[in-house]
Amino acid sequence: MNIHVGNLSREATAEDLRHAFEGFGQVAGATIIRDKRTSASRGFGFVEMPNKAEADAAISGLNGEELKGQRIFVNEARPRGRRETKPVNNEDRRQK
Repeated sequence: MNIHVGNLSREATAEDLRHAFEGFGQVAGATIIRDKRTSASRGFGFVEMPNKAEADAAISGLNGEELKGQRIFVNEARPRGRRETKPVNNEDRRQK
């Protein structure tokens, strides 16, 4: 199961995530999402746990807990939807 972890401290590392979640079972991977330009943490990450029961226990056990001095939000990751872009229509921007 892919798990979303939000409100991460800038000091949190993928190893910190892995260590926190390993208390609930096997962790296949942990990633912190970083800004492409600055490499700074964007404040969220993902943990992959192959066993659903262990993943559910981790979500229940870690949601609202502190990691590196920051209260984290943990839930099952939703599939990334297709992003649609709206075409720019300058006619719509004109005031009537």
